[in-house]
Amino acid sequence: MGKQLLRSGTSVLANYIEANSASSKKDFINFFTHALKSANESKVWLTLLRDTDKGDRTELEWLLKELIEIANVLASSILILKGKR
Repeated sequence: MGKQLLRSGTSVLANYIEANSASSKKDFINFFTHALKSANESKVWLTLLRDTDKGDRTELEWLLKELIEIANVLASSILILKGKR
């Protein structure tokens, strides 16, 4: 689970950085969408780690809370960029 969390967690950051140098609005939205998908996958791994007592519960809950906020910002940004908000 740790390796999968590392992969999905770093993918959020990598896609966010790529979005900042996107050549078009469509590419920007695509990178944000990939970042959101990776954030959602990371939530799964953090939840599994928390629920199977594979780490400090308080720290994992804090990380989950932060990740949910990041995912919400990404989702809202995507909707705004698509003109749906």
